[in-house]
Amino acid sequence: MNDVVKKKLSELPKDPGVYFHKDSKGEIIYVGKAAVLNNRVRQYFQASRTRDPKTEALVAEIADVDWMVVESELEALFLEAEMIRRYMPRYNI
Repeated sequence: MNDVVKKKLSELPKDPGVYFHKDSKGEIIYVGKAAVLNNRVRQYFQASRTRDPKTEALVAEIADVDWMVVESELEALFLEAEMIRRYMPRYNI
């Protein structure tokens, strides 16, 4: 995990929203939703968690993290679907 990601993780809100994992070129490689952004996004970087090979590959590529806060989990669900259609990230298969 690089310094950019470490700093962003410390700034994550405890609100519902959609998060974007980006690679070193700034391209969105994964879009996800969360009821609590702080909890969900941090899970990717916990050493104690067991991950499948696809998630391991994703985490190895993450160079930046961004997010959008929304009012509810339902709104996060709809926004996630829209962002996946818009950006077509390669890890959202």
